[in-house]
Amino acid sequence: MTIRDCPTVAIDGTHASGKTTLIHALTAHYRRQGVNVAAMGEPARSSPFMEEIVIHGRGSFDLVAEVDVFAAHLRYQLRTARNHQLLIADKTIVNVLAYARMLLDIAPGSNDATVLDAMEHFCRAWAPTYDLVFFTHDHYDQPSDGFRAKVAGLQDTAATTLRTLYDQLGVAVIDVPLGLETDQRVEWVAGRVAESGLVSTR
Repeated sequence: MTIRDCPTVAIDGTHASGKTTLIHALTAHYRRQGVNVAAMGEPARSSPFMEEIVIHGRGSFDLVAEVDVFAAHLRYQLRTARNHQLLIADKTIVNVLAYARMLLDIAPGSNDATVLDAMEHFCRAWAPTYDLVFFTHDHYDQPSDGFRAKVAGLQDTAATTLRTLYDQLGVAVIDVPLGLETDQRVEWVAGRVAESGLVSTR
């Protein structure tokens, strides 16, 4: 299910695993190759709910905040894919669901649990819009970043939760080798994309 004939390559993984750096480097790589590429940012960083929680310290993670990010992720993907030859996405909606399941204390059988289950069903149905999903496992020192402060100690848990959820949903994930420098990561990922035949470069 390609959106407007624009293939989507997603870079996922836990926080502080080098996703954003890789996304920007990949975008620059494809632009140099003459590809009309767009990079999709991280929706959580523009969510007013997340800003209230992580920057201003008001409230805590809840289902409303997670649904807002989930919906924003879909909107960003749909709108960014317009009129482009390639979209490189920061995470997928599966990432949002994984963090929601990890961070929220949801009572079984509650309406909130029903909403999370609905999000999971939608993730499974939406998964084909991601042509390739790459997963980064490296852990980098985290700079002072309010958006990461509340989950700073959860890297291993988040990575395991997220990777397990991808497996449960039947989404094929390509693991990026550990320990590569950014230019090596770009070369490795671009090589897998080239093998897939998704993008024509000049």
